[in-house]
Amino acid sequence: MMRTVSVAATQMACGWDKQQNIVTATALVTKAAKAGANIVLLQELFETPYFCQVHDFDYFKLATSVADNAAITHFKHLAKELDVVLPISFYEQSGNTFFNSVTIIDADGEILGTYRKTHIPDGIPYAEKFYFTPGDTGFKVWDTKYAKIGVGICWDQWFPECARSMALMGAELLFYPTAIGDEPTLDIDSKGHWQRCMQGHAAANLMPVVASNRIGTETISQNDHDSTMQFYGSSFITDGRGEIIQEASKDNQEVITATFDLDKLAIERRQWGVFRDRRPTMYGTLLTH
Repeated sequence: MMRTVSVAATQMACGWDKQQNIVTATALVTKAAKAGANIVLLQELFETPYFCQVHDFDYFKLATSVADNAAITHFKHLAKELDVVLPISFYEQSGNTFFNSVTIIDADGEILGTYRKTHIPDGIPYAEKFYFTPGDTGFKVWDTKYAKIGVGICWDQWFPECARSMALMGAELLFYPTAIGDEPTLDIDSKGHWQRCMQGHAAANLMPVVASNRIGTETISQNDHDSTMQFYGSSFITDGRGEIIQEASKDNQEVITATFDLDKLAIERRQWGVFRDRRPTMYGTLLTH
């Protein structure tokens, strides 16, 4: 028998009404489940606008523990109701430390655990080092009802070491919740580069990649100035060879889906031999700065 799984990526605009953002995300997850999706990816930090555009200590008040996070509590019930797996991105407070995290909810509504973002960017308007400590969990793979999944978070997606580590740990699918748009400091359109980087992860590991980004224009207020960003959506799903097989628009709220035969993908990984032919003892340079 084929072991198939259907995945979905979503994208939406976010405002300051947390409950409304959760309602919107719920509608997208429900739509994806009705379309047959077993694992549904929501975007990075979807409970609020992307506040990391500016440095402002007031935004630390947005952080919660896993137990106290309204979105996680809500989506535990929805995951069970719809029989879907949900990686939920949120701003985590753990004691006196703050992380950019994702909690994995299995299809029975139970929490499998939490991953804390390893790579933290620091450049306007992505000033995340002000708000987040680099994650201390290490990369993780989750044995969900439908597949073994690896989940990185946004800036993690630019690092091949992250994708390869999750593949080596047994991941069958890679997921990346994201918040990316304008690059005013660099004055470039990064969309193509952003997608090609993850397409490379898929091709190098013979493993589908699912990326969910936000849409819309967001203005974040600070005492002395405001910052505005335009997010470019374009959420996408690749096949195991890095080909984009589904892509959302730049500015519409959407759900995209794809179905994969996990056993067929495993056979292709064996046939190509890239894991057989690895030479870990030759990669010492990766441990240097």
